[in-house]
Amino acid sequence: RMERRQPQTAPAPRRKGAPAASQEWLVVPAAGEESTGEFGRHRIMEITGLPARDLRMLDPQLSYPSTILGRDRAVVVNLEHVKAIVTAAEVLVRDPGNPRLRPFLQELHARLALPDASTTNPATDDMELGGDQGNVPMPGSAKIQPFEFKVLEVCLEHTCKCMESETLALEKEAYPALDKLTSKVSTLNLEHVRQIKSRLVELTGRVQKVRDDIEQLVDDDTDMSEMYLTRKLAFQRVDESSVKLDSNKHASPDHEDEKEEEDSGDDIESSHASSAFVKPDVEELEMLLEAYFVQFDGTLNKLCHVRMSHLLLQIRN
Repeated sequence: RMERRQPQTAPAPRRKGAPAASQEWLVVPAAGEESTGEFGRHRIMEITGLPARDLRMLDPQLSYPSTILGRDRAVVVNLEHVKAIVTAAEVLVRDPGNPRLRPFLQELHARLALPDASTTNPATDDMELGGDQGNVPMPGSAKIQPFEFKVLEVCLEHTCKCMESETLALEKEAYPALDKLTSKVSTLNLEHVRQIKSRLVELTGRVQKVRDDIEQLVDDDTDMSEMYLTRKLAFQRVDESSVKLDSNKHASPDHEDEKEEEDSGDDIESSHASSAFVKPDVEELEMLLEAYFVQFDGTLNKLCHVRMSHLLLQIRN
């Protein structure tokens, strides 16, 4: 005998290829007015050339550890609440309505408003190629700091200040609490010290992560070279222009001997350009990162000192 089954309501199937929900981003260009907009994940991937896995770490709803990544066309910055994508021409800041971002955005606006920020940007303006490579305004010189490094410096500076502020507040609370526990062991004093220790361990881990990431970047010239976005874009434009000039040159009837000499000369020049790109000068970025490595390392030492004081108290008791 067949039993009659009650009809069940099947869950609505998920649409394949459904567009991801739009997210709010603040777009701050190297020159021009900033704007706020809702962008879907795929649109951001088009603009920046980043894979989906890099965008996930910038989701405020997900807890990804702090990190800085250099990609082909962008630098991904995930430092505490500062979540941004930096290109050679603009910076996209995730979740701009976050109140904790106000000091960061104020400093970013102030830094980009400095006189050298309004200088011609090689990433966004046409480059002069007049036969001499010295006429090409190559970024990274002492005169103009690349846009991506200005933004990166603001990100690091803001994160460093926040962590230093948390460390100082913890120090002010920890030492008196340890003194109280030394003079009088009570449930209340013990619980207070335990809470401080828990915060201390958590903050130490966050500072250590940023410090280690910076150290890893400084130790790898290839990773640092990936972050020279403006310079990479400049090389790309030089190569594209060279191809155009080369095609125009070969289109005209020349003698075979002259053509071979010019080809060999072009090969030498292109090999020089290629070798310069493969092994770039990363001193500017290295100095920037090392300066903040020292600051984060100093903050970490303060936290370690507080932790040592706690351990010494445990030994005494």
